[in-house]
This record gives sequence, structure tokens and C-alpha cells, in this order.
Amino acid sequence: MSTLRGIIFDIDGTLIDSVDAHTRAWVEVFAEFGYHIPYARVRSLIGMGGDTLLPEVIGKQIDSPEGEKISKRREALFAEKYLNDLQPFPKAHELLVRVHSAGLQVIFATSGEPKQAKILLQKLDAGKLTNAKTTSGDAETSKPEPDIILAALRKAHLSPTEAVMIGDTPYDIVAAGKANVRTVAVRCGGWKDGDLKGAAAIYDNPSDLLAHFEALLTLLG
Repeated sequence: MSTLRGIIFDIDGTLIDSVDAHTRAWVEVFAEFGYHIPYARVRSLIGMGGDTLLPEVIGKQIDSPEGEKISKRREALFAEKYLNDLQPFPKAHELLVRVHSAGLQVIFATSGEPKQAKILLQKLDAGKLTNAKTTSGDAETSKPEPDIILAALRKAHLSPTEAVMIGDTPYDIVAAGKANVRTVAVRCGGWKDGDLKGAAAIYDNPSDLLAHFEALLTLLG
């Protein structure tokens, strides 16, 4: 097994407390277009990109005329109503600093839009800590497909065995698995342990990861 050289972080629900905001934005926009989708149904799909979520919920492709309108409206509403109020989970920045100080690459792989990801990384004060990042703009298909993670590995010049993914959803675990990357899961996105099967370990949140960082490194080799 190769030596661990980098950690790939999901952002929403993993480092930033944003899952409920994303859910509300989707529910509100769906309703604007005449689709009254239960909150719980949408929340269970946060972590997928819009290209996967839209056909899953309403049977519309994101590049269809209506799909494009819904996607653009959701992005605009999220930016106008929710984005500025989002905050990192406690110790998220400190966790990134610890990873960086351990000599590991800090890599981000999110299904979110590039503009949104830029703002969230600013909230994390991750600028000088970031070695590579990938968003929906770097991949043809979002999570749970592996495209975004594979793009992150290419940008960071890492093999799958040299990285580990940290995420909060089953979609992170599935996507990482398809890329042959191990996953460590966190519960702060709202998923239960039974939903996070396949993770090498499960922690509560970034603060918990930071508190057990040395043990995590030992586990991951």
C-alpha cells in the first residue's frame, strides 16, 4: 500500500454546515416550478450534484430546457438567500491546518458549483492550505460517480492509494470507492452510521477528526 500523501475533503455537510440550506433552496425552487417535493426526500439526496438530483426527483435532465431553468434558479436563490449565512463546523479550519502541517496535501472535491465552492473555501480560510480543488465544473458527472474525485487525484498528482476521502454522505463513499479511494465519514451531514457503510472509520465532525487525528493517521497508514 502506498504512503498517504493527501486528504480529499468534501465541503458541504463535511466542513460547512450547509445541508439544510441546500435542501430548502431545492424545495423552494421545485415548488416555484410546480413540483411539491417533500423536504425529507430532497435532503436524502443532498451530496449529489444537480445533474443527478434533478432526474432522480422530477425526471428531468439538467441540460433539458426546464432542467436548466430550475438549476439556474436554484443556484441564484441559494446565493441570494442562504450562502452568506453559512458557517464552517467548529474546528474545520483547524483540521485543515493540522492536515497541512502533517505534510499532507489538502484537496477539495465537491459536487457544488465553482462560484459557490470559492466562497465556501473563503469561509474556511483555506486559501494558503489548498493544494488542489475540483467542483462540478471539472467533471462530466457528479457524485456518486467518481469523476470529481478522479479529477482531484489528477490535479494533486496522486494515485488512489495515496489519498483518502473525507465526506458525510453515502454518495461520497460510493464515488470514492469507484475511484479506488478509501473513505472516512463524518456524521455532521445528518446521515446515520448504517447509511455510511464502507467507510474505513466514522467520526462525529471535524472537531472529532481533529481530536483523533494521530489515531486516524495510524489507521490509514
